[in-house]
Amino acid sequence: MKKAFILPILFLLLGSILVGCSEKKESTKESTNEDGTITVYTTVYPLQYFTERIAGNLVSVESIYPPGADEHTFEPSQRDMMNIADAEMFFYIGLGLEGFVEKTKTTLKNEDVDFISVGDKLILPESSHESEEEHDEEGHHHEHGDIDPHVWLDPIYAKELAIAIKDELVTKLPAEKELLENNLQQLVSELETLHTAFQSTIEGANHKEVIVSHAAFGYWEKRYGLKQLSISGISSASEPSQKDLEKIVKLAKEKDLKYILFEQNVSSKLGEIIQGELGAKALSLHNLATLTEKNVQDKETYFSLMNKNIESLKIALNEKK
Repeated sequence: MKKAFILPILFLLLGSILVGCSEKKESTKESTNEDGTITVYTTVYPLQYFTERIAGNLVSVESIYPPGADEHTFEPSQRDMMNIADAEMFFYIGLGLEGFVEKTKTTLKNEDVDFISVGDKLILPESSHESEEEHDEEGHHHEHGDIDPHVWLDPIYAKELAIAIKDELVTKLPAEKELLENNLQQLVSELETLHTAFQSTIEGANHKEVIVSHAAFGYWEKRYGLKQLSISGISSASEPSQKDLEKIVKLAKEKDLKYILFEQNVSSKLGEIIQGELGAKALSLHNLATLTEKNVQDKETYFSLMNKNIESLKIALNEKK
């Protein structure tokens, strides 16, 4: 009788232990996938690319942006939120670019996800009132007080982003530190070569002015002396005033500009109107925030797209007057 009484108690205790273990396992995320990789999600494409180049097969990395998405207005779907929740790391730019991130962090606060703002680690020059006034005189219309988040387009700042990514990856993969650092150095070398190419292209051009669909290229102004006449502001969602448009058209006619540079993910009807007003030709300038379906099919990379940007600038900045 005593034995019969004890057995049910043992089964109850064993069941409680198993349930407790099961609950603990469900609440604690495994540090690696079955294949030994860690899962990383990013916002803009360059963060995905730099992570791939640095970590290679050690990570499974994707951008949450679908092809052609606008980085300024994107909102994650329920599926995106589930994917982020399953990740170990989430790299984003910060600097006011991804408006959805703070809400996402709050929603996923009980998930074991490291949200890392790599852009906020950069030391950026403060824009002065003087430079804003100069921009206004040249037809620009940046929003007062805005920080330009398009840091990945500057090869020098891109190096800093890559270094920040490497440092974070080392915390997750300490045994692979040497490999990560070696891969980083190769990437940095290529970014320095790209910097030299931009420098020689813009500094040696016949003129420095270009008409662009939105003000994503401010760091080329600061670094290389380019002068962008932007139809929209730092955010592609910001609409120019009639006065802004008149300034752009007037300056473009004064400078006899013959090209307008359109971006891959920015629809610009106003740009098309200005193009018609000037009788200008269209060129492509890729902001690299997101890839298009064709970019994916053609296996384009950060460097192939940036080199195509250089070719577009060579045409636009050296047209015959």
